[in-house]
Amino acid sequence: MERHDRPTLRAMGFKDDEIRELGLWEVATGDPATLAEAYIRRSKKKDTLTTLREHLRDLCRKAREEQKTIRHVWFEQRSASKAYVRREEFESATGAILNGKSKTLYVWRTDRLSRRGMGAVDRLIDDFEPKGARIVVTSEGLDSSQPGMRMVFGILADRARQEAKTIAERTKIGADAHKAEGRWPGGITPYGLECPTGSGKLRRKKDECVNARHIAKELLKGVVPADIADALNDRKVTTRHGKKWRAQTILNLAKSPSWAGLIPNRERAKDEFGNYIDKWYRTDQPLMGADGHPVSAGQGVVTFAEWQKIQKIIAARSRPGSAIGDRTRGIRKATTLMTGTLRCPHCKGPMGNGGRNYRCLARVNQGKSVCAGIATERSRVDTAMEEIWVNHILGLPIESETILAIANRWYAYQDPAKESRKQAVLAALDNAAEREARLEKEFFVKGSMTEERFDSLRRDLSAQIANLKAEFAELKRPVDLTPLTDPESLTLLWSGADLDERRALIQAALVSVTVLPPKYRGDKTPIQKRLVPKWRDNRDMRDIDTGFERVERSRQRRAAKEAA
Repeated sequence: MERHDRPTLRAMGFKDDEIRELGLWEVATGDPATLAEAYIRRSKKKDTLTTLREHLRDLCRKAREEQKTIRHVWFEQRSASKAYVRREEFESATGAILNGKSKTLYVWRTDRLSRRGMGAVDRLIDDFEPKGARIVVTSEGLDSSQPGMRMVFGILADRARQEAKTIAERTKIGADAHKAEGRWPGGITPYGLECPTGSGKLRRKKDECVNARHIAKELLKGVVPADIADALNDRKVTTRHGKKWRAQTILNLAKSPSWAGLIPNRERAKDEFGNYIDKWYRTDQPLMGADGHPVSAGQGVVTFAEWQKIQKIIAARSRPGSAIGDRTRGIRKATTLMTGTLRCPHCKGPMGNGGRNYRCLARVNQGKSVCAGIATERSRVDTAMEEIWVNHILGLPIESETILAIANRWYAYQDPAKESRKQAVLAALDNAAEREARLEKEFFVKGSMTEERFDSLRRDLSAQIANLKAEFAELKRPVDLTPLTDPESLTLLWSGADLDERRALIQAALVSVTVLPPKYRGDKTPIQKRLVPKWRDNRDMRDIDTGFERVERSRQRRAAKEAA
């Protein structure tokens, strides 16, 4: 009959002759008082098997000295400090003792037993004592059955827990430093990219990049992920692991900042009680550097601007789910110019596409008891709104706030990366203003820092604020408004735009358009006279691009309050 742990011993690198010499060849039988369990653990593969073999040799020597026979060797690669990590081999080793199969548990060192502190080890000793069992730590010469040893176990267990925290902190600092320098943090790279060993930088993978760029171009065109996956499967193109493409696979790829060659940001996970645990997960947002810019890890399948545009396209096709959960639901892509802008004159609700007509959605979905409803031919409305929009824009003076607002909205649609960067700079300015207020409070009110330290921190903070202000001013530079004021350029702009771009132009100038009902059946009133547009008013115009001034006012108010 063969021992159950023999495959484990061979996997650890022991030859059969040495297994016999260590007394681990024959099946151990006899009185449980003469039998023992040996537990060997490593956290990561960096602990070599050579080291682990020496640990087991020490346990076997100790067993021979005490005239014990090791019944089973339990080996695993698991963390001993994380409460959410289950150690099956450790549970089996302690379970064998609690079930009366043996009376001794050998470990090489206390931190190999547990890194969860005094409480965990103390509970284990409490479980062992009624069974007449004990824990023996060979390298530290500990025996839980000896008087006064419980306190020593507790001290060493707490020291092991503190060491685990120190190791975790040191590891995190090192990983964060590497990421801040633009080194890939490790793990699986997105489809189309690879990280050559030792380089720490992403680059395009030759055999995947062509298909990855095809996926990116289709996403930029607004093609839905399901259609992209279907087309790839038709062409017999598989994923990196040889599987068929799915819509969710395409979506996950598109949302990953790493696909744009950026370092992904990480967030710390929480347990069921809301406490942080030593587990992290990647988010859909890039890691931002000290300058407020995304940290690059090398080459991406898409550029940052392309990635931002893809995110905007995806976001435009989703809406929050029901109260049951926070999952998003898809939105059908608009196929008509005025969907979402046209309003019913009776209920003031939106009108949607009804084939040849625009129809009141309240009447369609809830019946005539809710709204009498209205329908009007779609092509007439679209043609009339094109004329109304162009005439309105051409009738505005070049210095009009409306022109400036429309231009800003239009160019934000065309350049989502710039608009996103503008918002990021505003957030960084707001954060810097708050830190400046806290710094002044610490020095002037609490007096908790030296003048030299205050001056040093204030200089760094002032330099950062100055750089952010300069960047924001560059981002706010006036745009070329010629295409929106010159008739010929405006016509070319409109005719060259696709449906989504025309919708963006319409919605940049209009809040809504109400369709007046016909005066009587067969009313011949031109549709232009029945369309009542609500143009974006001056209040809306003033709300655009005032974030910088808002931050400045907020900072000044805080400074005045602290001074008072």
